[in-house]
Amino acid sequence: MTTSDRARSGRRGAVPSGGATSVTSLRARRRRSRRRTHPRRRQLAVLAVGVLLLGVLAWVFLASPLLAVRTVRVDGAGALSEGQVVAAAGVAEGTPLVRVDTDAAAGRVAQLPQVASVEVTRGWPGTVVVTVVERVPVAVVEQAGTRQLVDAGGVVFDTITGEPPAGVVPLDVPDPGPDDVATRAALGALTALPDEVRDVVTGVTASTGDDVTLSLTDDRTVRWGSAARTDRKAEVLGALLAQIEDGELEPADTLDVSTPDSVVLR
Repeated sequence: MTTSDRARSGRRGAVPSGGATSVTSLRARRRRSRRRTHPRRRQLAVLAVGVLLLGVLAWVFLASPLLAVRTVRVDGAGALSEGQVVAAAGVAEGTPLVRVDTDAAAGRVAQLPQVASVEVTRGWPGTVVVTVVERVPVAVVEQAGTRQLVDAGGVVFDTITGEPPAGVVPLDVPDPGPDDVATRAALGALTALPDEVRDVVTGVTASTGDDVTLSLTDDRTVRWGSAARTDRKAEVLGALLAQIEDGELEPADTLDVSTPDSVVLR
């Protein structure tokens, strides 16, 4: 081999200047590329897990039987049966608890005449709680041949066929109802009385808001008058009856407390 041939062979087998540095740089770029790719993969994985968890939670709360209505519990019912309240609430068994419209259910129960107030709440994991406050009757009125109970606010709310509950007295007014002046005056007098006086009241009548009359046992009558100074009238009447009971005053058929600072006994 001649000198020129050896030179040409050496030139073909030689590593170009800077070749080793180029290979090292390429490897470094690949490593950096892999490092940049790994965080993206982790972020995508975390996002996928989060979406999956949200989907599972949505299914559990909105569609699964795990948190669905299994029981409708009624608290506070007395005159009403539990079945009446449950039927009025209209909450279907198996409804996802989170989907129960508690306001709408309460509104339906409130339509029952016997209900004064109602609250509907969720009791996790599978109970709807209906808490009712029933109207308390204080009087009974006769309308169109039926006897109906009236609460202290004048609301006519239930029909009875037998004897009224204990402590409920007949109410005689032209147009019973919460907006009637005579009804409000008569019931205001009745509910202002202390218990020992209410126990001897057998009826209350009023044709207007100014002529309330109470009937007592032993055919006694109390002229109450208007709704003015109701508490004072109740106090004076209680004192008069106590004095008659103790023999300090002569019995009277009529006790006029319409002017409570100047009572008249007849």
